Amino acid sequence: MTARPQNKIIIALDVDSIERARELVALLKHDVGLFKVGKQLFTRYGPQVLTMIHEQGGNVFLDLKFHDIPNTVALAAEEVVRHGVFMFNVHALGGFEMMKQTVDAVHKKAQAADMRRPMVLAVTVLTSLSGEDLSATGVNASVDEQVLRLARLSRSAGVDGVVASPREIETIKKACGADFLVVTPGVRPGTAKADDQKRVLTPGEALQKGADYIVIGRPVIKAPDPLLAVREIVKEIEHRQQNTDNR
Repeated sequence: MTARPQNKIIIALDVDSIERARELVALLKHDVGLFKVGKQLFTRYGPQVLTMIHEQGGNVFLDLKFHDIPNTVALAAEEVVRHGVFMFNVHALGGFEMMKQTVDAVHKKAQAADMRRPMVLAVTVLTSLSGEDLSATGVNASVDEQVLRLARLSRSAGVDGVVASPREIETIKKACGADFLVVTPGVRPGTAKADDQKRVLTPGEALQKGADYIVIGRPVIKAPDPLLAVREIVKEIEHRQQNTDNR
């Protein structure tokens, strides 16, 4: 994928029917980089959703956040390879061994099948969580400290990058290197509501801070005209880039 702003946009297909998902893919596939398939759509329709997106020429981010014992997640990851997705994720809290075994399994399976290896991402701290939420679960670190700890652990396990809020992008890049991917949910255009996201930035702000991909859901899929919403987001990104370049 090139560095065009459009290719950095991941649209979250958080809808309840494959028909609506198909409409959105057909409408947006030339204006965005990937489509995120999460638990709702995948639980209802399974792999046929992935097939539908691929048949239309789209790329898939499979967002199932695997979190289990190492062998179980590694075997699930081998099945992910078969589906030809562009990227998928696990929970960093599954630990070093879970992530390492998953990365190794993905490499071996893709090589044996002569397929492109999907990128493996690790989820750090959900963007819906605050410091108080972490404390309630027994985590005494701040959000920033916990994100950085998990990002470093993920890097050491060999994953390609992490899913983290846009507010942590610069810290992660500094600690883990510019080549370590950061995929950021919690991205909202300036005119959109934050909904249940607590650590948010606009698309232009997130990319300026170094995000490799930004995930956008409701501000696009709930818009009266989703294509117009995407194109307005691209304009916002380009405008911010131009302003930065002119400084």
